[in-house]
Amino acid sequence: MCHGGPVPTTVSLPDDWPAHPDRSLALNRMGSFDWDLVTGLMHMDAPALDVFDTAPEEYDGRPESLSARVPRDESHRLDAMVSSALKSGAESYGAYFRIRCRDGRLRWTHTQGRVLRDGGGRPYRIIGIVRDATEELDHSAERLGLDEERRRQTSVVEATTAALAHARTVQDVIDALRDAHGLERLGSMGMVMGLVEAGRIHLVAEGPEGSFVPGTRFTRVDEEFPMSEVVRTLRPKFIHNPEEFAEGYPYLWSKVSHMEISAAAYLPLIAQARPIGAIGLLYQDKDGFTQEERNLLVALGSSIAQSLQRAMLLEQEHDLAEGLQQAMLPRRIPTVPGAEVAVRYRAARMGRDIGGDWYDVILLPGGRVGAVIGDVQGHDTHASAVMGQLRIVLRAYASEGHAPATVMARASAFLHELDTDRFATCTYAEADLSTGVLQIVRAGHIDPLVRSREGGFRRLSVDGGMPLGLSAEFGRLEYPVTTVELDQGETLLLCTDGLVEHPGSDLDDGIRALGALIRGGPDDLQRLADRLCELVDVRGGDDDVALLLLRRDVDESAPGGGRLQQHVAQGDPEALVSARHMIGAAVRAWGAGERADEIELAADELIVNALMHTDGPAIVTLRVLPGPARRLRVEVEDRSSALPRRRDAGEAGVSGRGLMLVDRLAEVWGVESRGGGKCVWCEFDLT
Repeated sequence: MCHGGPVPTTVSLPDDWPAHPDRSLALNRMGSFDWDLVTGLMHMDAPALDVFDTAPEEYDGRPESLSARVPRDESHRLDAMVSSALKSGAESYGAYFRIRCRDGRLRWTHTQGRVLRDGGGRPYRIIGIVRDATEELDHSAERLGLDEERRRQTSVVEATTAALAHARTVQDVIDALRDAHGLERLGSMGMVMGLVEAGRIHLVAEGPEGSFVPGTRFTRVDEEFPMSEVVRTLRPKFIHNPEEFAEGYPYLWSKVSHMEISAAAYLPLIAQARPIGAIGLLYQDKDGFTQEERNLLVALGSSIAQSLQRAMLLEQEHDLAEGLQQAMLPRRIPTVPGAEVAVRYRAARMGRDIGGDWYDVILLPGGRVGAVIGDVQGHDTHASAVMGQLRIVLRAYASEGHAPATVMARASAFLHELDTDRFATCTYAEADLSTGVLQIVRAGHIDPLVRSREGGFRRLSVDGGMPLGLSAEFGRLEYPVTTVELDQGETLLLCTDGLVEHPGSDLDDGIRALGALIRGGPDDLQRLADRLCELVDVRGGDDDVALLLLRRDVDESAPGGGRLQQHVAQGDPEALVSARHMIGAAVRAWGAGERADEIELAADELIVNALMHTDGPAIVTLRVLPGPARRLRVEVEDRSSALPRRRDAGEAGVSGRGLMLVDRLAEVWGVESRGGGKCVWCEFDLT
């Protein structure tokens, strides 16, 4: 590890590590290093550390601990050179670079390294020397007339330009200029930047603290300010001394004179022959600008302008694409009786790369509510357009009263018939909030999560089918229904994969990270939604995120019962299966105990009778009657006015036993006229 320190026993180092250098190196102001590429440890002898102006106790055996001595741009250049040598198969490399001494001076240094490789050509070790090259380069500069300051300033401009290449927003451009520290190395104490907007200059980056002048957030192009002048004339303005500043711009100088500005450079930001803004660099302890400095700053201004224009175009494209995405999402979320809802959509990319993520909340007959989350394949406006059509179709099928599995199957068939090659993943949950019964159908989507009333979370294991579009293409339109109960105060969480997936980690890692946020999240549902979206903001990523939270209200006044209503359409076997699931789960949740199977059987008989002997749908309603006696009433309505009659099925009959069963199982049953139809009902004692 470091010079004089022990080598950790947890890593395997070469037997001859570190190499023993020739002692004569120190006499020539040279030091040696031995870098084990497998462990990352680099031994440096005392002369080598002396070249870096570093004490032995300050070095921990890792190259990163020398970062304080190597300027950032030099470090990037060295890393690139060593990486190139390792990848290209070179046996050695050499380079001159500068280090920053303790007193702040920059000193030239030279290094040479020999790359050792194994039998397969893989590099595993570098042995080399470092030496003080100050005198050598000073003599060369004198002979060749090199201007080190010019080289330094050119390097700063190049480094700043490289940092700007990754900027995707205007704020990225501002941050890159500040974070790259290039302006500081050019001697500037601060920067101001303004963008041209509708004939005015909008100040988007202020100078040093205390430099903002009230009333200059927006200024006209024809006002007497230096940024206004360079925008009007398209020529840079170099202010060489305080007197020139005070004479040319007396009002501005009266507000900033306390900053002891000695010089300033204002540059127009020109893209495609038109001004898009201006930047101002402020200096202290500077006496004018040489012609070479002017040329460098003008070149820097041109680079900033190009990056700024690219960022502005990306922002405009992103705003347009996100506007299209938002137009495809529900304009408002309805108020859901018995529940609180929070939804979020977060775009995680710039430019036109938006996704087909969506959410929806659908009020259904009988006080039920449908919650939808989905994601159309792709990241473009076509994905967003397909999403909009699919959302509307799925909403229409659900509103017609179809069972969740039927809704999903029909949506898949619709997507398959569209003129598109896209598929979509989706989860549809239908909730009866009076009972807490959830029916969930999943089409290739990630499992839902549930947050408990106490703040814990669990992952619901939901049987799934193929993604929408693909299930229709391959003739696999059967979607299993999973029935679960959402207790009072619990929250159902539906999201797209952008919230839990990102490069370098698997789905389980993402769900665990999300679970940690859920456990430590606030109780307020809207704040919880914001907190979960912060995961994307902090982590970043290349996918959009849609999020839907549905929390069932706590009703202390009715802890043991409620009301359930289900619509069962003709010719829809999935709807009948769904109704059976809902009824069984509801009566058990209401404490029916041993009578749950009897109630479920009686309700099933009444529903089947209505479907077999009428030409319309059946509407089944279960409710706990008010009063001291706990009675549960089952009602099945249909459109036929013909009254049912009890009849003897006989020993070999296959029908006619329905009302006989109801009569045997229920305490009482009867028939009521309802408009153009009727209602057959029965009651059960739950005490």
